Amino acid sequence: VQLMESGGGLVQPGGSLRLSCAASGFTFSAVAMRWYLQVPGKEREWVARVSGGGGLTLYASSVKGRFTISRDNTKNTVYLQMNSLKPEDTAVYYCNADRRSGGWPDDYWGQGIQVTVSS
Repeated sequence: VQLMESGGGLVQPGGSLRLSCAASGFTFSAVAMRWYLQVPGKEREWVARVSGGGGLTLYASSVKGRFTISRDNTKNTVYLQMNSLKPEDTAVYYCNADRRSGGWPDDYWGQGIQVTVSS
């Protein structure tokens, strides 16, 4: 299993970014996918989740209405569209493959990608 994030970078407050996570090594459409963020010195926080078919999405209250998680099962890719970004969204963002729907003992994680929101 491999997860590879892309699309991070520096953006001004109020701006937008779209993160992508390319997945391989498993039946992508069968597995729920999630995004997390982590700020240095703090625990990793859940951001959003999408079901294997893409029809069910869930969001943390801090991002609801600003972020949208989606997936393209023909491309084995999950996305996080981030709008109205705030400085407090600055973090390393991680893609996660859910162990329960994957039938694995542990979750799988990408390497993480930095998002910096600053003027």
